[in-house]
Order: sequence, then C-alpha cells, then structure tokens
Amino acid sequence: MSTQKIKLSREAIAAVALAVADKEGFEAVSMRRVARELGVGTMSLYYYIKTKDDLIAAMDDALMGETLLPSLPKPWRRAIVEIAKRTHAVFIRHPWALAGMLSAPPGLNAMRHMEQCLEALAATSLTAAQKLTLLAMVDDFVFGHALREAASDTIIDLDFAAAQLATGAFPRLAEMFRTGRIEANTDRFDQGLMALLGLRRRK
Repeated sequence: MSTQKIKLSREAIAAVALAVADKEGFEAVSMRRVARELGVGTMSLYYYIKTKDDLIAAMDDALMGETLLPSLPKPWRRAIVEIAKRTHAVFIRHPWALAGMLSAPPGLNAMRHMEQCLEALAATSLTAAQKLTLLAMVDDFVFGHALREAASDTIIDLDFAAAQLATGAFPRLAEMFRTGRIEANTDRFDQGLMALLGLRRRK
C-alpha cells in the first residue's frame, strides 16, 4: 500500500485500519500497525485518534458511512430493501466487522443511517415502537444472513458425514443428499428480505 501522499486525518486513519482488517483480520489492527502503513510515527496518530477504542469507533463510523444511500427510493418498502441490501453488502465486504465492531459506540454515520431508515418509514402509519421493531427485524435478518455467508467456507469432513449417514441414524439427511450435491440458492437474501417486508418479486 502506497501511503506517502496520504494526508493524516481521522478518516484517512480509519480507511487504512479498514484495509488492514480486510487483508489480515481485525486482530491485526493496532495504532502501531496503522502508523506503519501510513509511513508515520505512532505518536502522529494521537492528534486524531486518542486510543484503540477510539480507532475502533472511527472504523465503525467509516463502515456506517458505507451503508448510507445517496437518495431514498419510494415506496417505503423499496427504500428499506435498498438500505438492507446496501448494509448487507458492507458486511459481506468486511465480514470481520460482524464481531469486531460490536463494542463500538454509535457515531455520526450510525445516527445518519438510523435517520435514513426512519425517513423511509415516515409516511407509514406505524407507531414509533412498530418502526423500531420492524427495523430491528430487518437488521437481524441482514446480520444473520451475513454471518451465514461469512461461515460458508466451513470445511466439512465428507468421510465422517458419509459414515454417519451410512448408519441409518439420519434417514432424512440421507434422502436429501442421495440425489447428489445441493446447490446454494444465491438469491436467498433477496427472497427472504422481500418476504419479510411483504413484497412480491418482480418478474
């Protein structure tokens, strides 16, 4: 990474920290490592970032900035779909953030994200409690699916699985896999999201 021309700022430091996490995992992120990537001394960062927790907060704010739509489509269900799809894409790009950012306090972009979600629901007849419940349900679906995607590369011991199926103890699993490999439904996220919001798929 060529960083000699990067002007130090909170945003630039967060961007480099995200790049380190994307390449090597969240555990690789530290003030010293980010400073090295920027080609500066660690102390140079402390004018912009005070602590490791502050660095995590800056990273989270940068991530939440990626979730913001430039404009909201109409009607409201389509707006929530687009927000959810954009948020899902952020966590697919940065799968380490699903766990790594749990301790981060909400920043300005998190507030903007929530404001945008509530703006999408402004014309509905939902109460404040119903809006928050709906948004929480959508978030649960988005994060849950992103977690499943992040775990999709799990290695399966095929010999162990075949031996267990051969015992007859798992007849339904055996029947399911008897016809051969089952392909994943790559459109499952869109289908599930639209079902959650009561939308029909466009043909």
